[in-house]
Amino acid sequence: MASGAKYANGNYKGQQKAYNKTKKGLALRVNANAINRKKGTYGNGDGLDVAHKKGKQNSKKAKDATLQKPSNNRRSRLKSSNYA
Repeated sequence: MASGAKYANGNYKGQQKAYNKTKKGLALRVNANAINRKKGTYGNGDGLDVAHKKGKQNSKKAKDATLQKPSNNRRSRLKSSNYA
């Protein structure tokens, strides 16, 4: 994790924006938006992210994803004990 004012106080918007521009981030975002539309939750203001299930990152099927709070969905699975 980078240090300094750019990432201070849990403000990771810049980091998330940069990740979304990468090839992997773009693909995940496109798939997540497609699933969000299929679930009927796109743009409803619920504040939840589509979280792909483990091993289903490239899927556009609604059954391969759940809705999660952004703070949980964007957390690194490698650094968290919640994802064993």
